[in-house]
Amino acid sequence: MATKRPPAAAKLVEHLRALGLQRYPGAHLKSPWPGHSDLAVNDKTFAYLSAPGDPPHVSMKLPLSCSIALSLPGSEPTAYGLGKSGWVSMSFDTGAVPPVELLESWLDESYRAQARRSCWRSSMPPTPRRRRRDRALPASPRRARPRRPRSVASPADV
Repeated sequence: MATKRPPAAAKLVEHLRALGLQRYPGAHLKSPWPGHSDLAVNDKTFAYLSAPGDPPHVSMKLPLSCSIALSLPGSEPTAYGLGKSGWVSMSFDTGAVPPVELLESWLDESYRAQARRSCWRSSMPPTPRRRRRDRALPASPRRARPRRPRSVASPADV
């Protein structure tokens, strides 16, 4: 008997797909093989999402929060060696769906891991610039030393 997919998980995958296309500059749909409708930026996939009608499944590149994602039920390192690079696959067949906010933040992390910095930097709020070195400023500005006149040797001295 085939397992029924939970409607909440199917809606979540569709929500992530719509959010990815709306929120991220340069994001587009990519279907490298049947059964997938993936999100990509600059032709680099940042989220593998199951196609509508298939069991709900999501894979994202999570270089910072990979260990947290792998601790959730239904999560495993992505196959074909992608798990070594921080890719995590999550299937929602069991009905356990992580919080939407958590998956949205992971989608953001995956986009930033795959997109060029110039793509996502334009959508970020500006941050204050830091000085390269934290140097103490001098108490008072230095005065230039007066120049001593050069002694010019006369041709007779040589």
